[in-house]
Amino acid sequence: MDIELLYKKYKALLFSLAYRMLGSVMDAEDIVQDAFLTFNQLPDAEKMENKRAYLCKMVTNRCLDLLRSSAKKRELYVGPWLPEPLLDQEELDDPSASYLKKESLSTAYLLLLQQLNAMERAVFLLREIFQYSYEEIAEMVEKSSANCRQIFRRAKQSIHFDPAILPDVSTMEAKVKDFVQSILHGNTTHLMELIREDVICYNDGGGKVRAAQVPIKGFSNVIHVLSKFARMYSGQYTMRYANVNLLPGLIFTMDNGDRYVYSFEFRGSEIKTIYAVVNPDKLAHIV
Repeated sequence: MDIELLYKKYKALLFSLAYRMLGSVMDAEDIVQDAFLTFNQLPDAEKMENKRAYLCKMVTNRCLDLLRSSAKKRELYVGPWLPEPLLDQEELDDPSASYLKKESLSTAYLLLLQQLNAMERAVFLLREIFQYSYEEIAEMVEKSSANCRQIFRRAKQSIHFDPAILPDVSTMEAKVKDFVQSILHGNTTHLMELIREDVICYNDGGGKVRAAQVPIKGFSNVIHVLSKFARMYSGQYTMRYANVNLLPGLIFTMDNGDRYVYSFEFRGSEIKTIYAVVNPDKLAHIV
């Protein structure tokens, strides 16, 4: 069996599953690597008819184990928890992208998934995003197909996500650029056209760097904090626009080495939520 060909064929698929489960780029990469190493050592791997399903089962179970073992650590996390930003779009550049929905990789969607317990998240993703049958999912998570159907129905009711209310990517990109320039130039009037009155800004510093440990709520508060940041560190950073989780975002790199990776959630043509990941442990994979 040519494990390298198998790796090239299914790596992106398995990574996207693990990343959605965990919200961690680095953990997802480790789990995928371990799954292929283990699979290559199976005595009957060559004769296996559905290698893709078996690899998905291995990755799913490894993710479930990791989520259970790290539950206490998550409870003790300092400040808001946000998923590690995904910038390497090559991870998803493969034929499986035809059924990997772009919206389900957004920061907002990944946070919705966090509302589900580990098993609900696994069943929901395998059915909703990867389109496996309930019989196949039952085999992967070692539950009955009827049970999986119930779990999916319960998870689906908890996920309130309507991609129809989102603008297209080019509109988002233009709005993000307008937002940044308006902040830098203090154009509050234009910002009122770009940002919802009930906007919320989350900053994930993880207790490792200075960052707001509670969400910043409301137009005035959010604009005050971001404008103060821009004035305080004027000339002390570089900025570049980037696709963060497949949607328009930006990266600030401070002269002292700190980085801020921003992503955005839209409602219609307005920015509803701003996400900033500052925790250096979550940005180690970003070059």
